[in-house]
Amino acid sequence: MLIALMSVLPSLAACTTVQQAPKEGITLTVYSSADPAGFDPQRFVAQQRMGAGPDFAWQVPGFGVVKNVRRVPLKQGRGSMSLADVAAYIDPTTVSIIDLTDPATAVLDQRFEFDLVSPDKLLEKYIDRPITVMDELAEYSGTLLSASGGRLVIRTKDGIEIIPSAQARVTMGDLPQGLMTRPTLSWTLDAPKGGEHLMRTAYQTGGLTWRSDYNLVIDPSFTKADLGAWVTLLNLSGQSFDDASLKLVAGNVQRVQPRQPMRMERAQAMADAGGAGGGFEEKSFAEYHLYTLPRPVDLPQNGMQQITLFPTVSAVPVERVLVFDGTAPWAGWSVGEPYVDAGDPGVQNPKVAVLVRLMNDKASGLGIPLPAGKIRASMIDATDGSLEFIGEDVIGHTPRDERVTIRIGESFDVVGSRTRIDFTIDHARRTMSESVRIELRNRKQDEAAIVTVRERLYRWAQWSMTAESQPSTKTSAQAVEWTVPVPAGETREVTYTVTYQW
Repeated sequence: MLIALMSVLPSLAACTTVQQAPKEGITLTVYSSADPAGFDPQRFVAQQRMGAGPDFAWQVPGFGVVKNVRRVPLKQGRGSMSLADVAAYIDPTTVSIIDLTDPATAVLDQRFEFDLVSPDKLLEKYIDRPITVMDELAEYSGTLLSASGGRLVIRTKDGIEIIPSAQARVTMGDLPQGLMTRPTLSWTLDAPKGGEHLMRTAYQTGGLTWRSDYNLVIDPSFTKADLGAWVTLLNLSGQSFDDASLKLVAGNVQRVQPRQPMRMERAQAMADAGGAGGGFEEKSFAEYHLYTLPRPVDLPQNGMQQITLFPTVSAVPVERVLVFDGTAPWAGWSVGEPYVDAGDPGVQNPKVAVLVRLMNDKASGLGIPLPAGKIRASMIDATDGSLEFIGEDVIGHTPRDERVTIRIGESFDVVGSRTRIDFTIDHARRTMSESVRIELRNRKQDEAAIVTVRERLYRWAQWSMTAESQPSTKTSAQAVEWTVPVPAGETREVTYTVTYQW
């Protein structure tokens, strides 16, 4: 039995400003902690099909908050109420109940009953009770004395019979008291008024999560694209939600994590959770963003389905950016000590990356917070009109009026090289100087390229650019960039000398 301290709920409910009358039915709010890059719903679906253990649902990176508003008959005074259609992976410590008709109704206790029917539990409950067992040879009627080790021990009028249970057909009477066919929540209530009451229950459950997926179809001109978004929902909670109002929360919600995996039989405490055109309606909620589907939806258990996050937005302005970042993986100096090794790390990343940028603003037809997710880029082949995949990336939670940058791959025809051409160090004066030449080659014969050259000045925090072939832009304390036009079929160079002092 689970006893909850519910005495404060009526007073809290009375202090709450009600904006509108509660709507009867189920409202499901799904929270996700899924890593868009590593989360694969198909893995969980496959595990479920193979028969997952009791800890399985708690491995799903997310959870749900289920609110149910229904009319139930209550008698005046002390009585009980039960709710059988609850998720199998409910966390009973998060259950709450409020009488919306009469907030004076007191909740005396609540129970989560999860002793579900199974062959072993039925036999256990029938110890010292009469049963009938039939095997290939005969039929036995008597009192069940034991059911363990794959054998049934029965006292019959002729004596003790030991029967292998694997081939036995067992007939019993009524369902023993205490066994349930489904997980059930029960409450003991004290209602000042009898009659039909509108009751709202809420609880958290494991086995629910979601992620967003974006499809970016880029025009061959690389100046505009169509952007669509889907929500992929995974329901392994052990409960179907029919005709439910669906909400999704995007943002990093703080939760207290259990020290060990949670089981339905031994649930640990969780942290409290806050509360057109076919897509979701978005609004700010606390420090997060809440996406509400404006129509009811059916979410079958052990299922995965996709719902439009927002209708496809056409002709979103985009730009292609080529970036040569030769020292990208190089860690360089550590705090408090310059990197004075005369060795040259060389080109750590010789490829020219292809990036696509767009603005998440109203001028681009967007301007809504974009949940973190995987974005797949495609382009139409003008020859036959087919849609071809050209790369994918992951975006983080992106507020409105912020830039979205995705890396779709590496250029085949635009290549680069980086060579250190000089290095000197003067330990007495505590200075060192390094000169670098970067060469960009555009092997396309009919298209010019504009390449952003990014250099990390990794040797020390105090530096000055003493010579450069063209002006650079300082992008951070340790990085500079050059924008270099490279005509079709030609080569361009960037050279610079940097002096460090410490």
